[in-house]
Amino acid sequence: MSANDLRHQESDTLGPHAGIAAAANVSGMDAYRALVAEAERDYEGFWAGRARAMLDWHKPFSKVLDESNAPFYTWFEDGELNASYNCLDRHVERSDGSRTAIIFEADDGAVTAVSYAELLARVCRFANALKAYGVGKGDRVVVYMPMSIEAVVAMQACTRIGAIHSVVFGGFSAKSLNERIADLGAVALVTADEQMRGGRPLPLKGIADEALGMGHCDSVQHVFVYRRTGARIGWNSPRDVWMHEAMAAQSTQCEPQWLGAEHPLFVLYTSGSTGKPKGVQHAAAGYLLWAAQTMHWTFDLKQNDVFWCTADIGWITGHTYIAYGPLLCGATQILFEGVPVYPDAGRFWRMIERHRVSLFYTAPTAIRALIKASHENPDTHPGRFDLSTLRVIGTAGEPINPQVWQWYYEHVGNDRCAVVDTWWQTETGGQLIAPLPGATPLVPGACTLPLPGICAAVVDETGQAVPHGHGGLLVVTRPWPAMLRTVWADPERFRKTYFPAELGGATYLAGDGAMRDAHTGYFTITGRIDDVLNVSGHRLGTMAIESALVAHPGVAEAAVVGCPDALTGEAIVAFVVWKSARPEGVFAAQMAAELCAWVASEIGPIAKPKEIRFGDNLPKTRSGKIMRRLLRALANGEPITQDVSTLENAAVLEQLGLPR
Repeated sequence: MSANDLRHQESDTLGPHAGIAAAANVSGMDAYRALVAEAERDYEGFWAGRARAMLDWHKPFSKVLDESNAPFYTWFEDGELNASYNCLDRHVERSDGSRTAIIFEADDGAVTAVSYAELLARVCRFANALKAYGVGKGDRVVVYMPMSIEAVVAMQACTRIGAIHSVVFGGFSAKSLNERIADLGAVALVTADEQMRGGRPLPLKGIADEALGMGHCDSVQHVFVYRRTGARIGWNSPRDVWMHEAMAAQSTQCEPQWLGAEHPLFVLYTSGSTGKPKGVQHAAAGYLLWAAQTMHWTFDLKQNDVFWCTADIGWITGHTYIAYGPLLCGATQILFEGVPVYPDAGRFWRMIERHRVSLFYTAPTAIRALIKASHENPDTHPGRFDLSTLRVIGTAGEPINPQVWQWYYEHVGNDRCAVVDTWWQTETGGQLIAPLPGATPLVPGACTLPLPGICAAVVDETGQAVPHGHGGLLVVTRPWPAMLRTVWADPERFRKTYFPAELGGATYLAGDGAMRDAHTGYFTITGRIDDVLNVSGHRLGTMAIESALVAHPGVAEAAVVGCPDALTGEAIVAFVVWKSARPEGVFAAQMAAELCAWVASEIGPIAKPKEIRFGDNLPKTRSGKIMRRLLRALANGEPITQDVSTLENAAVLEQLGLPR
């Protein structure tokens, strides 16, 4: 988009709070427009300037961007640096290292803090331990850990010696873990005896043993085990090694391995349309640059801030905004082991109050659950807690309904915090479209405008731009440093999935639908491309229908999927969580009819669900992600064939229509 496009009407927006804008890292829309214009004038110069300002280089780069082998772009390729050095050493070298790096709050409320100097010493010890057991540059290490300081240590230690880490979410099953280990040819696995969630111990080592026993994992030579609970576990000697014992014999000094800018930093698996997960590969320098830059821009990070991202390290949000971004900027951050509703739904707000959090980043799913909980138990309402330290509150992972956005702004942000609704993906490495707290006027439900240097657009299936006010495909038309480099061991899948020939072979296809406001130019994400329903020839985004349902005063949460229909081609099935007791019998029928009428009045009769099912919750992973594939199977009356071991609440499937 051009700088001229940014001179839009802003009369219906919420301007940034005066106290935030005055001291912001980017203060006012004129400053934002200036950055956008700078990138337009000299694209490579813009990124080179950011790379030199944000990162310390062992060998300076001379070449910024190579587009000769599109879409396999490279950035800063003749430069050298180290991720761990940029996250830790440089902060210790420039001070005494006493600044708190991580405040860890365990599931039971116990708090442990480590300084930058202490964290560096731990990372060096484990890096030396990995080397002692034969792990080196280019080797793959799978991390299957609970939320913990030790998980961050494991990731940072890999980067220090040039090993490539791949974190697997601690809620995934043995089969999922096995697939990832096998695909990577990992030489080592880092895990724990157990993890604690909501007061319950959950096995990790046992699942890891099961995964390794499924075959195709002969590459794994050692399993490092973090002792979290002290539970009795199976042991395979000499393969299995206690993490603390391996570290105890090692030095707190470990020279970082200086690596080329394009050296793979990590591989993170994400769902694929074929069912086989894709190993998204990120390169060191470009990813680190954008992790640091977005901390500075999107969160408006200051020296005295306390930052808290509630994501799990098993997801990209936990990578960029826990394991790397805050540490690159020398920030103090919160790391949380537990869940938002244990011991009650006031946990998040109590932690913000206790730790004086100023920057808070969570998922819309969590917010919706806490809205529902606050109706059921007013003592857990955020208004009962001192949240006065908050300045910026953000969301990630999915679009946020305008009604949920408004509640978040009013009750958590107290009508004064900037709400940063961010759009990005595992593949993008960091946020691409998001408001800047001190600059961008806010609109509930809109992720607003691309960050400076990001060339986002909305196009049709042929790659032609669609007019503002019309929906289309979200694309990025120029490469950016943090973009994925390839799909691990499958470059052709990378090309076909993300840079299809239909769009010219050099434009990134996000897989999301979007629309730009006719007046403001703001982007609104309408849902995944495959979440657009075709009802009687009308294309309806599931997000719009879900937003309409959640706007009803009785609805806490909703998810919408499609199912085949002989008359309309596709019919709408809605799964709804009620704020009070789950409707049943005649009352359920009455409420379903009322909701259908409500949606018709909000969107139009064509958007009325054919069927509405009520549940106490929606099927979600332990990280809070709605399992929409399961909902599609339920809507179509199909048997559940996929792994449900990652569900937080598998019992809800019967309520939503799973045959007994």
